[in-house]
Parts: sequence; C-alpha cells; structure tokens
Amino acid sequence: MKIAVVGATGMVGTVMLKVLAERNFPVTELIPVASEKSVGKEIDFKGKKYKVHSMTDAIAKKPQIALFSAGGNTSLEWAPKFAEAGITVIDNSSAWRMDISKPLVVPEINAHILTAKDKIIANPNCSTIQMVVVLNPLHKKYKIKRVVVSTYQSVTGSGVKAITQLNNERGGIIGEMAYKYPIDLNVIPQIDVFVDNGYTKEEMKMVNETKKIMGDDNIRVTATTVRIPVMGGHSESVNIEFEKEFEIKDVFDLMKKTDGIILQDDVTNQIYPMPMNAYDKDEVFVGRIRRDESQPKTINMWIVADNLRKGAATNAVQIAEYLNMKKLV
Repeated sequence: MKIAVVGATGMVGTVMLKVLAERNFPVTELIPVASEKSVGKEIDFKGKKYKVHSMTDAIAKKPQIALFSAGGNTSLEWAPKFAEAGITVIDNSSAWRMDISKPLVVPEINAHILTAKDKIIANPNCSTIQMVVVLNPLHKKYKIKRVVVSTYQSVTGSGVKAITQLNNERGGIIGEMAYKYPIDLNVIPQIDVFVDNGYTKEEMKMVNETKKIMGDDNIRVTATTVRIPVMGGHSESVNIEFEKEFEIKDVFDLMKKTDGIILQDDVTNQIYPMPMNAYDKDEVFVGRIRRDESQPKTINMWIVADNLRKGAATNAVQIAEYLNMKKLV
C-alpha cells in the first residue's frame, strides 16, 4: 500500500504521519509531499527517513491513497489530477465537502456510502466531526429536530501562526498576528469570514455538513463558533431537540456503548470532558448531559475532542482503513 501525504510538513500532515504509525496502517511505501520549497527535505516515519516529493513526482509514483492537508486551493488544483491518475484522495480541506458528487465521510456514520469509484473523498470540518459522532446514535434512537451549538475552539485550528501569536502574547513578545485581535486572555466570536446572513463560514459549515453526513436535510442546525486561547482541542455546548421522548439514563447508556465515544459525566466528583484531557486522543468525549428544563424532549451536553486528531488526521486515516479493509483501493 503506497500512501502519499500531501502537506506532510504542515501541522495536520505531521499528525497524519503520527496516526498512520500509531495505528500500524499497512504502508509499504510512504510518499511525503509538500510545497516546492520543501522538496528534498527529509521527514521521519517509523524510524526511517523519507525525502519530500513534489506533486508531479508523487502522482508518477502511483500511490493507492493520497491524504491531502494542504489547503483548499491546493486541493482544487491537484486533487483532480491525482484522481485522474487513479489515486484515491482523502481531502482535509473545505474544497470538496459540499460538492454533491463527492462523499463527505465520518466512518462511524456513513463509510458504507463509499465505492471504488469515489476518487475524491472529503474529510469534514473538525467541529462538525466531533458533534456528529455524538448526534448520530441519538438521531437513530430519538430523531433529532433541531441542534443549537456553540463552539470553543483551540488556536491549533488556525495553524502554526496562531499558536505563535498566543505564545508570543503570553511571553510579552510583539510578533505576527494570526487574528485581528489578541487571543490570550480573550475570546473571539469569529472563525473564518462572515457571509451574507451574518453567520461565519465556519458556522455554515457545521449547518450544511451535519445534514450531508447524517443524510437528513430536515435536521435544523444553528451554530456560533468561537476561538479561545487553548491549545489541544475543541469544545462544544450542544442543545438537541428530539421528536421522541427520552430518559437520561438511556442517553448515558447509549453514549457508553457507542464506539469512538468516551462518557465523562460524574458531576458529584466534578468529572467532565476538558481539552487538556482530550489532547492527543482519538475519541470524542461527552459529559454534562442533562435535560433542558425550558422545553420538552430536549437535552444539553458538552462535547470535546482533539481537533487535529479525530477532527482531522485520525478521521482521514480511518477512511483510508475502511477503503483498505473493503478493498476499494
């Protein structure tokens, strides 16, 4: 199994390599790919050195799968060229997510839609992934009518420049700004640009991607996405209205038995999910589960996950594992 990692020297690309190694994905040949200025440099994978290749060289090497994490414009330009060469692209950018001809996949939910003909597969937005992993079993049992979500997102979602800004501010250093405003000791209620309806692109991603992944346009979603001075994970406060009545005990039991979810909910001992505990883990953590006392058939919960792992790299690798297991590549 030849695997190309496009954007191998970037933040998510580095985590993709780490996850491939940790999960013992059957890589027979690794093809790291990065921008022209990085070509020829070496990266380490499982104790061996690999030279970084150009896009053209990577296509010529004919990997079965290419994990893309190099930005939307790069994906729009190069993913079709890889696909034309018979290479299956799993793309982490927003470039293909809402393309009706491209599957948008969270393996626990809808990997079954994939076929050998799918040569560009979209990896969803990080904040959407962790939410739908929890929503899916609830939707199957109680049928979701409406979701109200507010996110508390790590600076790691903005890349190295944002981490540098936060560290500079904490160290009293004046440097390049990833955000218009200081992020340390602050909260910024804007992720991505604003669109005509007053929402941001990030908020509309959560609205539209949730419906596509779960295959139900009747689920109503409204989101407010917020950047906070944290490194290592995104948190979400989620309010969910169901069509059917539920018992809190049954929701707890459902969360306990759902693969990929870890229930952390013991308010007596102040145990609940936090980014510092989700850091570098693949699971989605859920807690603070309680009935909404303001209206019927509605529940509140708190969802946390490492945005670079399950929110990006791990989800992509899990898609690759499914393709390999089902012999779709």
